[in-house]
Amino acid sequence: MTTTPHSDWSDFDNVPGSPGTAAAPPPPPRRRRTGLAAAVLATSLVVGGGAGLGGAALWDATHEETATSQQNAASTTATVADQGDISAVAGSVESVAQDVLPSVVKIDVTGEQGSGSGSGIILTSDGLILTNNHVVESAAGGAGSLSVSFADGSSADAEVLGTDPLTDTAVIRATDVSDLQAAAIGKSANLGVGEGVVAIGSPFGLDATVTSGIVSALDRPVNVGSDEEGNSTTYPAIQTDAAINPGNSGGPLVDMTGAVVGINSSIRTAASGSGQSGSIGLGFAIPIDEVMPIVDQMAAGETPTHARLGIRISDAASGAGIEEVTAGSTAADAGISQGDVITAIDDQRITGADSLVATIRSYRPGDSATLTWQRDGEEQQAEVVLDSDATQD
Repeated sequence: MTTTPHSDWSDFDNVPGSPGTAAAPPPPPRRRRTGLAAAVLATSLVVGGGAGLGGAALWDATHEETATSQQNAASTTATVADQGDISAVAGSVESVAQDVLPSVVKIDVTGEQGSGSGSGIILTSDGLILTNNHVVESAAGGAGSLSVSFADGSSADAEVLGTDPLTDTAVIRATDVSDLQAAAIGKSANLGVGEGVVAIGSPFGLDATVTSGIVSALDRPVNVGSDEEGNSTTYPAIQTDAAINPGNSGGPLVDMTGAVVGINSSIRTAASGSGQSGSIGLGFAIPIDEVMPIVDQMAAGETPTHARLGIRISDAASGAGIEEVTAGSTAADAGISQGDVITAIDDQRITGADSLVATIRSYRPGDSATLTWQRDGEEQQAEVVLDSDATQD
């Protein structure tokens, strides 16, 4: 499936610059949740802008203590509280951070386009790590080198096992490591808007950084570009106000049990120009349910596959307009023709090209779905079995 990339979205740029085995991930849901977001935000997304320092020093220099007003006050001595060894409360941000930090790594990349860094999630005790494709793509195919830094201060070289530009995911393996603490994999389908979440990663190269917030929205269609064949990198994102910045890419978004529910991947900023900018509370993560089957394929050395309708689309007034239908495809078998407008898949409303691509990306080849489309003002429906892009010519 192809579509014109939406220029408002971008993934993170690379930023210059631990110990157990998780239980097997649960199978992904075969049907998607309801409530795909109606539209993509209109403000521009620009990743950039360095982090500023010196605020505390400025405050100290311009706010001198006025002791004269206290000269006649009685002298007192502050009581020093002995807090002792206070344990983190279960379900708190502190508790989540303690549980998850050992399973998050910093990834340093050196490639033909220079050096950079991102984050990653430990999947197995012997060094399998999940990250974003855009973090490691410059080192794929032996074009560069990777180094992984763990929470205990140790580091190891790593190699790229597989990349998937369409979901912006990649799997790498750290070499000669053992007894790493694998992350617990949760279910993004269980998330609710307003639920607390924690993001962990290496923003601007600052490893082991923890931020927290809530789930701001679910199934937000995010388009961050396209591959060499014009297929768009679009996914139904988890939107969060947890501070996410360049360098957080590939790190986990976790729920308050410490289970990974998303992969932090893109942000929207209010900045203009080409300089890097930071978070304004609009961060986006790839739902973990959608990518675990693809992660399994990459880990096994297989080429990732994706569900496919076999159409070329564009935005339409009430959905996704059909520009072209591939002969023999799922869409052709369903009776869809050029000029039709797809308005829903199952019970999810389709509002444009991005929302259709994002919705299809949440299915797997062989899944069934009900397509609804408009033709000459009349609604039509068909039950289809989604094809695989592995079978395309």
